[in-house]
Amino acid sequence: MNKLTDKFIWKSLKDGDLKAFSVLFETYYPLLHNYGLKISKNIAVTEDSLQDFFIYIYEKRENLSDLETIAPYLFTSYRRFLLNIMKKNAKLKYVDFSEETITDIEFTKEELMTNQEAESFRNKNLSKLLNKLPARQKEAVYLKYYTGLKAREIAEIMNINYQSVVNTLHKAIKNLKEEVSILKLFK
Repeated sequence: MNKLTDKFIWKSLKDGDLKAFSVLFETYYPLLHNYGLKISKNIAVTEDSLQDFFIYIYEKRENLSDLETIAPYLFTSYRRFLLNIMKKNAKLKYVDFSEETITDIEFTKEELMTNQEAESFRNKNLSKLLNKLPARQKEAVYLKYYTGLKAREIAEIMNINYQSVVNTLHKAIKNLKEEVSILKLFK
């Protein structure tokens, strides 16, 4: 069976096809769940908001714009949806939720683990180095290397231009290389 195109899935969803909705949900729920956890740092808020988000998408399907690619739209919309929920939730600490909100993503050792012990050691150090990066750089790195999004899609999600994404990723890689070089000096 050939892989369904984003355009076909989205059009089918807009036409009320529950199978298309199921494909959309099964494909993007895990990715959005991980991204939501990075933003909210709260599993209950993430899961509740994600379920509400998918219900919202299905209920408003007829009013949705046509899309060629689904991921940028879902990440951008879910990010906004989640930030609005967090803003309304008085139990959470105050955060500035302006349009320029910078999401401070933290990398866990488990996200970087592999089966080899040497890799595990390097990954533990890499998670420390990644967490030292500025918030914008961490978010761009997460979206690029952990969700596989393209720079144009990341630009849309982070509400910055394409060149800013490229520059942010370049700075992040440069910072990581510098940190690795410093670590090698002390070994």
